[in-house]
Amino acid sequence: MKTLNLILISLIIFMVSCTGKKKDGTQIDNDFVPNVELTQDEIDKGILTPEILWKFGRISDPQLSPDKKTIVYNITHYDVEKNRGFTYIYTIPAEGGEVKRLTGGENAFFNPRWSKNGSKIIYLSTETENVQLWTMNVDGSDKTQISELDKSINSFKISPNGDKILFMADVKLENNPQDIYPDLPNTNVIMAEDLMYRHWNAWTDDSYSHIFVADFDEKSLQNIYDIMKDEKFDAPMSPYFDDSEITWSTDGKKIAYTCKKMSGKDYAVSTDSDIYLYDLETKSTTNLTEGMLGYDKYPVFSPDSKYLAWTSMETPGYEADKERLFIMNLETKEKEYLTEHFDYGASNVVWPQVEGNYDNLYFISCFQATHQIFKINYKTREVVQITEGDHDITSIKWNGNGFVAEKMSIKSATEIFTFDQYGKETQITFTNKHIYDNIAVSDYKEVWVPTTDGKEMLTWVILPPNFDETKEYPAILFCLGGPQSAMSQFFSYRWNFQIMAANGYVVIAPNRRGVIGFGSEWCKQISGDYGGQNMKDYMSAVNYVKKETYVDEDRIGAVGASYGGFSVFWLAGHNQDKTFKAFISHCGMYNLESQYAATEEMFFVNYDLGGAYWEKDNKKAQSSYANSPHKFVQNWNTPILIIAGGYDFRIPYTESLQAFNAAQLNGVESKLLIFPEETHFVLKPQNSILWQREFKAWLDKYL
Repeated sequence: MKTLNLILISLIIFMVSCTGKKKDGTQIDNDFVPNVELTQDEIDKGILTPEILWKFGRISDPQLSPDKKTIVYNITHYDVEKNRGFTYIYTIPAEGGEVKRLTGGENAFFNPRWSKNGSKIIYLSTETENVQLWTMNVDGSDKTQISELDKSINSFKISPNGDKILFMADVKLENNPQDIYPDLPNTNVIMAEDLMYRHWNAWTDDSYSHIFVADFDEKSLQNIYDIMKDEKFDAPMSPYFDDSEITWSTDGKKIAYTCKKMSGKDYAVSTDSDIYLYDLETKSTTNLTEGMLGYDKYPVFSPDSKYLAWTSMETPGYEADKERLFIMNLETKEKEYLTEHFDYGASNVVWPQVEGNYDNLYFISCFQATHQIFKINYKTREVVQITEGDHDITSIKWNGNGFVAEKMSIKSATEIFTFDQYGKETQITFTNKHIYDNIAVSDYKEVWVPTTDGKEMLTWVILPPNFDETKEYPAILFCLGGPQSAMSQFFSYRWNFQIMAANGYVVIAPNRRGVIGFGSEWCKQISGDYGGQNMKDYMSAVNYVKKETYVDEDRIGAVGASYGGFSVFWLAGHNQDKTFKAFISHCGMYNLESQYAATEEMFFVNYDLGGAYWEKDNKKAQSSYANSPHKFVQNWNTPILIIAGGYDFRIPYTESLQAFNAAQLNGVESKLLIFPEETHFVLKPQNSILWQREFKAWLDKYL
């Protein structure tokens, strides 16, 4: 259940939906800028709070100018009173220096890109009813709308030659209930005759995301056409709609895009996406990865456009399989598996020309609970790690001598850095310095815990701010979602380790079985074994860390979301020794049988649970369902807070209702929080602050 891109997209959707005119029809304040300064009371307290977390500037989408001298990027700031975010465009010299804000007001400005000669910035804005393309000078002057389409543009990419543009927009290709019954214009109903009638957080509608191409001269779009025509498929793919799945060839003559050309049940049970090559001259489309039955995504052309690189998963239906790096000779169609002897994934692939050759591809890989830059020589297959350190590098772009990158850590939100070819880093932006200068940042320890099967498990132990080793602190076990996610150096705006520690708790965050970054076998082990070794790993971490003199072993809780919520429900049914004194489960799977029948991406439950609960002769599936948390609810003996979102279609909120009802009927102290308008993630500022306050209050009450 990968979430990072979906969270970013959900934030953009939320911000865009809140722009335009006020409800009374009056114009919004175009001079408005959110106040992100700390109050004197917040400075005096000197620790991270939920209110301060919503004052962080959230950096995204850095783009380097053609002359390599300037970076344009987005920062999103939130206004709690208005209960929404504001995304503006900024520039900064590529070597660091003065930050300039180019946009402001209550509209959103995003997806900034440089014109070919670097004299203009092209971007998307919500200043009109539909999101359209605009240009402005590098200093922010002369803002001009250059598209007037009858639909919103979701994202765009300018061709390397600068004369064409591709953009993504939704196309209506199905009849909706109003089309079928025109005399009932106010009807509101979902009609389904096949699966995938909803996905993650939205009901399926009558439209599909398509790729359009147009001639482009920085003043207007001409000769616009849809390269997918009447195909009822999404590109980029639902639910992430990540435009990294689409790219121009270096010569500007072709477009490679990712698409899963299936529908209904076929879509629900399969991960078979493919890479398609569209030729602008012949207007023909070729499937380059036909017969490769897992996810194939993120195409990248070589500098001479003769080769294509992409990431590929081998196992059908296994969404967390190793991201293998492939390249293809586009003339011969010969494929090569480059990272066959590298037991880690490859993402964010960059293929630059360096010193006259393009032998090396660069990528990001999760390696031992951090995300680092690696390079691989496509001729020799030699892999070299470029960066080291406790951090997550989340995006890279070649700058001629190294990389412009986004980097975060447990102690710091995302900022823009540069890295040279040998891994030396320079911080460029200091967006949240005014916050860090006024709060105590929690430190952490890297602990290697022996497991019950004789292995070693890296566990992050995050300590309260102003930590005093002579004192005793309560502790919480953080149960990771996914389940095949990374317990890495991430800085979350929801499950934030710094806030948990600032609340006065030691946080135990184990890289239990099922996480990525420790090889394929470590990750694969969890599938079909939800109540098994990974739960033993959790207990190994807790039992190891609670021996520390600074941990009060009589005040330990467990918290988690998604698969982490499942883990909390499972631990609640196996807590006879009262190791845990409090639980918090957010959007957790409670009854695996009802979860199987109610979720939408059937490939996930088919692979990870082993199949349907009605397959009585399927031993793997029956073992999974036998370990469902609801089978052990009679053992619950510990207070539990249960949380869910009304628009969570991944793990429907009814799972949480079942768990709460069972707790109440069994006399277990329990509380339920349902956010009717939230999804798998609580994204609205005021809801999030309430969530954090309830989270703290529950732990404080029982620990």
